[in-house]
Amino acid sequence: MAKRSLKASAEGIRRAKQAFKRKKLTQKSLAGEVGLDTRQPIWKFFTGQPVDRQVFHEICRVLGINSQEIVENSTTENELISVENTPENSAYIDSLVQKARSAHQEKIQAQCGSLHLLDISRPIGLDDLYVEVNIFEEITNQRWLEISELQSLHPNEFNSFRYNQIHQQRINGLEAVSKYPKLLLLGKPGSGKTTFLQSIALRCARRDFQCDSLPIFINLKNFAEDTSNNNQISLFNYINQELSDCGVSKSELAAILLHGKALVLLDGLDEFTNTDSDKVFREIRSFSEKYYKNRIIITCRLAAYQYKFKGFTEVEIADFTLLQIRVFIDKWFVAVVKNSLPDARAKADNFMQKLELPENRQILELATIPILLNLTCLVFQFLGDFPTLRSELYKQALELLLVRWDEARGVKRDEVYRNLSLLHKIKLLSYLAATTFTQGDYFFSDNKIQQLIADYLGQFPHTPVDIEALQLDSGAVLKAIEAQHGLLIEQARGIYSFSHLMFQEYLTAREIIANANSQTLLKFVTQMGEKRWREVFLLTAGMMQPADELLLLMKQQINTLANSVPKLYEFLIWLEHKSSSVSASYKPASIRAFYFTLNLPIDHPLANNQTLAVSLDRRLTGKLAVDLALDLALVHALGVSLKMSDNIFCQRLSAIALALDLQDLLQDYPSLKKSLQQLQSELPSPYTDKIALKEWWQANGQNWTLELQNLIVSDRQICQDWQFNEKEWQLLQQYWDANKLLLDCLNHASDVTNSTIKSLERTLFLVESIVLAKY
Repeated sequence: MAKRSLKASAEGIRRAKQAFKRKKLTQKSLAGEVGLDTRQPIWKFFTGQPVDRQVFHEICRVLGINSQEIVENSTTENELISVENTPENSAYIDSLVQKARSAHQEKIQAQCGSLHLLDISRPIGLDDLYVEVNIFEEITNQRWLEISELQSLHPNEFNSFRYNQIHQQRINGLEAVSKYPKLLLLGKPGSGKTTFLQSIALRCARRDFQCDSLPIFINLKNFAEDTSNNNQISLFNYINQELSDCGVSKSELAAILLHGKALVLLDGLDEFTNTDSDKVFREIRSFSEKYYKNRIIITCRLAAYQYKFKGFTEVEIADFTLLQIRVFIDKWFVAVVKNSLPDARAKADNFMQKLELPENRQILELATIPILLNLTCLVFQFLGDFPTLRSELYKQALELLLVRWDEARGVKRDEVYRNLSLLHKIKLLSYLAATTFTQGDYFFSDNKIQQLIADYLGQFPHTPVDIEALQLDSGAVLKAIEAQHGLLIEQARGIYSFSHLMFQEYLTAREIIANANSQTLLKFVTQMGEKRWREVFLLTAGMMQPADELLLLMKQQINTLANSVPKLYEFLIWLEHKSSSVSASYKPASIRAFYFTLNLPIDHPLANNQTLAVSLDRRLTGKLAVDLALDLALVHALGVSLKMSDNIFCQRLSAIALALDLQDLLQDYPSLKKSLQQLQSELPSPYTDKIALKEWWQANGQNWTLELQNLIVSDRQICQDWQFNEKEWQLLQQYWDANKLLLDCLNHASDVTNSTIKSLERTLFLVESIVLAKY
């Protein structure tokens, strides 16, 4: 065994006294820094007497001198480090670790065994909610990518699932911890860094992971606060204080650390102020270098990490996948709501089914971040569904990242942009969102976004006039927004985006409302033809108080489109005449919507899509009025004929006959009934052989189908060949989409007068000239 005591040489004592004087210490203060209750070991050290080897090393560390350089020459270098390979020493250390583990297990359970979720009044057991995390071995903001590689993503595909497929490989969190003994775990706010560290500590304490190590969990914010008044801080002493209550002595802790038998978990490198940061970083670096044999994991927000620790591998915690979201909500409805397993499964199934609907794409984006997934679950549990007025959910999510998450944990950030109130921060973010979104930029360079920040800051009276100073301020603000709130994130080197497209859309809507007047709204509605603006329109309509002017301008924009395309105008004139001619008690707008899609070619994407018509009048889902049912049946019969070929005619002849069997619908239309019977009689007998049937269709099929179409056109005024060119078809689709958007905005609007509602519902799919004539 190595000697238990060391003493300083004469030259070493001289150097130690110089350092002692330079640091303006007293023997009492030095004893306190070393963690001693008495000054006697300090007196012995300076008088050249042997002192405990661990005390010797600690005194040298506090004085800032190398212990190996001042030790008495009679003490060999080997005596400075305990002999590790002797069987008796290994057995001693193993027994020491097991003793410390047993003594410390209860405290680790108390530290790490529960979670405190926002808006949940009681702690939740970590095991009841924890979901295994994935790790990116390549840091997102360190990748070399071009904006064009990211900007090429279609807006509907720009979400966490699609984006992370670009050069991003995931590994399991435990695999990463096993693979890298020194790990710096980076992640977005609320991504689950602390929870992951807690799970590692519990697994180690329960012998499920690193069972021969002592788990040590340190909240770095607490460490910084508890040692803030000390000129010299010691992570070793802090850990010793934590373990001393468990009966682990200082010398035992030192032995465990020197032999690399600890799993040291340091949580929240970003959660203390700049005042404390330098000395805390230096102490972590010193600790990790001195006790280099131990496994050490440090967590930090992705954008807040500025320091490098020698020997540490940097990795990033990944957003949740669909499978992880599913596992989380299965557990959430049991652990938080305390449902039975069958009830929890039913609610989780309902949650996931609705979450994966196309209209809930933005909510699915939120759900990839654990803290926002918890918020989404809370709202769903309270409402039994996702809110129709999405802006309220987005507002809560924004507030959570801007304020509540740090407040809940008592974290006070250094306010780089302290002159901006919360309202001004939201205004700044809204300005950035609206400017970039309007330009079609989902990704933007750091120079561009800093210039926009500088433009905004230039409005304030105390803003630096010097351009370089303003640029420095704007860069600091950008980093603060990213580090503190995670609303802007660096997606690759020098390339930024909003963390979620939903935030960019929501903040754009806020900016539109904040600057709303007749001129700005008139400009806004010109974007109705672009699908990427759809969510912004819905959010704006939902939040605008009142929304009448916006909705009426949208209707005016639709009228302008109809008037500018002659064939579309002609189609809409026909639509009104046809809808007015049928005998039915449905809402006129629903009848127009019904015939709009019924009269499109069978291969058109909208052909016979009655979703919008049904939304206007639910009675269309029941037994249809005779006129509508007859026209629907005739369109179906024509569709069967148009899709017919000579090769399948023998098999599908009965389908044509069945489609034309409309006796119940033709009682009031004897002429049409007679004409259809004549057409049916022209068809060959189904008992004719296959070759003859094929030849019949080859010779007569096209003319027979044309006769059927002409009959339907002349008698029912539907199924015309409108002869639109490609551009005109696109404009017709745009007209339909614009009307649907207007109706959806009307349904989302929380403040709109009854007169506007009635006017818009009454005039949907009507051209302006008919509206003026009728109303």
